[in-house]
Amino acid sequence: MPPDPATPRPLPITPAVSGVLETLSFLRDPDFARSRFESYGDVYGTTLLGQRTVFIRGEQAIHDLFAQGDAVEGWWPDSVRKLLGPLSLANRNGADHKARRRVVGQLFAASALKRYSPAIVALVDALNEELLADPSPLALVPKLRRFAFSVIASTVLGLDSVDREVLFVDFETWCQGLFSLPFALPGSPYARALQARQRLLRGLGAVLEKAQSAAATGVPLAAGGLDLLAGGLDEAGLPLSDADVTEQLLLLLFAGYETTASSLSCLLLSLLQHPAELAWLQQELDGLPWPPEPGEALTAYDSSRAPRLDAVVKEVMRLAPPVGGFFRRTREPIVLADVLVPADQVVQVSITASHRYGRGNEDLEVFRPQRHLAGGTNATLLPFGGGERVCLGKALAELEIRLLAVGLLKQLTLALEPDQDLTLRIIPSPSPKDGLLVRACRR
Repeated sequence: MPPDPATPRPLPITPAVSGVLETLSFLRDPDFARSRFESYGDVYGTTLLGQRTVFIRGEQAIHDLFAQGDAVEGWWPDSVRKLLGPLSLANRNGADHKARRRVVGQLFAASALKRYSPAIVALVDALNEELLADPSPLALVPKLRRFAFSVIASTVLGLDSVDREVLFVDFETWCQGLFSLPFALPGSPYARALQARQRLLRGLGAVLEKAQSAAATGVPLAAGGLDLLAGGLDEAGLPLSDADVTEQLLLLLFAGYETTASSLSCLLLSLLQHPAELAWLQQELDGLPWPPEPGEALTAYDSSRAPRLDAVVKEVMRLAPPVGGFFRRTREPIVLADVLVPADQVVQVSITASHRYGRGNEDLEVFRPQRHLAGGTNATLLPFGGGERVCLGKALAELEIRLLAVGLLKQLTLALEPDQDLTLRIIPSPSPKDGLLVRACRR
């Protein structure tokens, strides 16, 4: 039931007027939201580029938001909205959103993940060999980004290496513009991203046409799961246009790539910075098989068989979630944690701040995966968002992270190079600034 609005408190508001400086701080300062929560409480309002925005954190406020789902709708900043496109399910609400989510969701069902697993295992082994082949210091982040893109582009879309490389270059450019200032000045990240978007749509359109031709002739695709989308049927059984499906594929690439690449980088960074926890995890990994038995990749390293790995992944996601927050817009006044939020306000759920905020004396600033084996944590954990708009690529990302962690850490020893900047770059997703320089050798 929604909270009782009988005696809500007024919304605390920062003194920001135009919101220009607030926006710059929001894009650059990883401590932006938390510092303001300390001053204004768990629900407060500010202005970002003229848009009244309400930031929330903590279990009560987030629970209240999900409990009033009919009073809110999805929302994204202008840069994200325009780069994803007007047809994307991320920019749709209600029945339109549910229809397209059902179409794209086929690619992340358990049956589809089982279909992709052998190829993901092969890509892990290929990455291991690539790392071992170079005795000099190498940057892990670019290799992990290419690995994550290869998973979504080859195992899901069935792209060959040539098509994959063309899309990868444009997709990196597109990602860099997602959370930039939405001004298409020549040479700006946003302008370059808009140009990359057009090339990506043309490339994805050609991929879809190939899948449709194969489906029409009854010839199965050589690889990938795109045949699941070739018909493009919505939940009412009506066909979606090619342009509609192509925009869903663009979102699919983002859902299965950017956030996963970030999580892989942060996982290895955290373990290499905490050798005691790495040794603790490897005790468990030593008792697990690699590769997984045929047909068992989905469960071979789940929480029941690899509880320490599950705890490490949760702790990495808690301290460095792949997205810092998600947005909703209020269609009518709502009450969040006893604070009245007016209609037509953008609500930003601050995932990063919520993950480091809880009740009692638990030290939520410390990397301690064991906390998740000892009755969990009192922080609210939402690394992939929540509610009916939870990240579509969540299941694929979790599978990919588990497979890479086991396949890599069982076979390789990675040593951090000294004198590098391990600070996390936040936009579009957390990633070590110097690329995570390591030396690899066989374990």
